[in-house]
Amino acid sequence: MPKIYRYQKITDEYCTYIPRGEDITELCVLDGYTYISAPENGLSEEQPEQISIEPVVLTPEQIEQIKATSPHCRLIYQRMQEKIREKYCDEDEKYLTRIAVGSLTGWYTLQTGELEQIMAFQEFVEGVREWGRAERAKLGIC
Repeated sequence: MPKIYRYQKITDEYCTYIPRGEDITELCVLDGYTYISAPENGLSEEQPEQISIEPVVLTPEQIEQIKATSPHCRLIYQRMQEKIREKYCDEDEKYLTRIAVGSLTGWYTLQTGELEQIMAFQEFVEGVREWGRAERAKLGIC
């Protein structure tokens, strides 16, 4: 699993100093720090002396902030929605949610075949959510 690091970008009149290495993904900037995802084996030892890169153990709050601000995470969420919409339109989702909630609260009696529709929808959506979790795990965001 990738590791998460943070550093503060330093810019002089010639360049902006960033971490060196392969497969580094810049996730976002939070509180003045740039958070990156790097391969499990870490960063190369040759880093610009102008920046200080430190490993981070993310708090649940930081994970949520990164999910909300990272363009990579936003793209994963967008693709999840696209996958769901390929099979179920917004109206289908609202209908299935309404009848499921109505059934659970006792305000609605499921008709023939509706339980199977709800189950198929839920199974499909959980598969999409699992895909999204796996994509975020590739970035080190769980």
